[in-house]
Amino acid sequence: MRVLIIGTGYVGLNTGVMLAYLGNDVTCIDLNQEKVKRLQAGEVTIFEPHLDELFAEVHQKMHFVSDYAQADIPNQDVIFIAVNTPSLADGNADLSYVRMAAESIAENLGEKFVVIVNKSTVPIGSGNWVEAIIREHYFEVRNAKPNGLFNVVSSPEFLAQGAALHGSFYPDRIIIGSEHEPSIERLKELFGPIIRQDFEAPACLPRPAGLSEVPMLVCDVTSAEMVKYAANSFLALKISFINEIAQLTQKIGADVSAIAKGIGLDKRIGDRFLDAGIGWGGSCFGKDTAALVATAKDYHLDMPIIRAARDVNYAQRVWVVDRLQEELKILKGKHIALLGFSFKPNTDDLRDAPSLDISRLLVQRGAIVRAHDPVALDNARSQYPNLGITYSDNLEFTLDAADAIVLITEWPIYRELNWESIPPVPVIDGRNFLDRDRLTKLGFTVIGIGR
Repeated sequence: MRVLIIGTGYVGLNTGVMLAYLGNDVTCIDLNQEKVKRLQAGEVTIFEPHLDELFAEVHQKMHFVSDYAQADIPNQDVIFIAVNTPSLADGNADLSYVRMAAESIAENLGEKFVVIVNKSTVPIGSGNWVEAIIREHYFEVRNAKPNGLFNVVSSPEFLAQGAALHGSFYPDRIIIGSEHEPSIERLKELFGPIIRQDFEAPACLPRPAGLSEVPMLVCDVTSAEMVKYAANSFLALKISFINEIAQLTQKIGADVSAIAKGIGLDKRIGDRFLDAGIGWGGSCFGKDTAALVATAKDYHLDMPIIRAARDVNYAQRVWVVDRLQEELKILKGKHIALLGFSFKPNTDDLRDAPSLDISRLLVQRGAIVRAHDPVALDNARSQYPNLGITYSDNLEFTLDAADAIVLITEWPIYRELNWESIPPVPVIDGRNFLDRDRLTKLGFTVIGIGR
């Protein structure tokens, strides 16, 4: 099929590479001309495991453009809207990029029927909203109605950064929100190889053992939109729940790791997303929980459980700094080394990263902060140049003369450090990731989460 993807961020680029690998004719459009030039030259613009390998294999078959006139919209079969939808101050999603995409589609529609898929995380009701924008703008531009030329479908993504390609090829489920049979059939055909799992697996991403079929759920547009928000909110709840339990276990002398394992063995609960730490970040959980709370307000509803999950999560970041101050007594003038800056390993994404709030709080209290990360520092320098901390690619320099160390992101290199060469200081293990026994024997004071 001929597929156009609007936006080349984490969702758009990974989805495009996956569809191109499966043999589709994929065009990606991004208004950032510099990014498009890099993609045209075969350069991957985001960090994601195995993306560089697969991109090298398929990018010659893909098309990258920065102008809608070059996107050949009249001849596309499916158009994915995969643009950014950041949070506004009130928690609602900023849909300005979605509106721009919808209006540009309207201006370039041809006579061929096309399925338009909302892939971006958009508020409930956005399917109807995008359809209305396309219809209205088409009429404004052409003084005609676009009847029968398009249909808007919701097919939310559930990609986890750091495993986005794995999630693209081997998803837990595919959701199609539509009651329009031709659109449903077209997407069934597009996603057919994924549903049937009958494609040749990439060498770098072998198929999980026993996976022979991916379930697909077809429902109405609004329900599909709600699935995305409900899923992310539930996962956020699990993380905040175990972090709240960790606060109590620390007081009573229990071990949250044992508690998480004990409750995770209950099949009704499961063991995933029960790792205590400094909380979630990234592009989804914070934004989606805020949007769900904001949407509920429009219907005069409160969401106390989801609000509590948010409160617990962001309090974890303050706890790190408070606990550090408790250990050092005075933070002013103290050198604090941050290990990791991305919100999770295997990504360079800094959206809603705990490192940002922790850095701000430390600087406010007078600390001197140096931060290291194996992949995220270029983004940090460009996106947060005035945070008041030092970004260092040199791990030895980051740790030199540190008064305390805070593990932010559980990159393997930090566990494998030559800790014997580092003078013992207090260590906040924000992910319960380090070898606690080893460090304790070396004289470090290791402060974990709920341990």
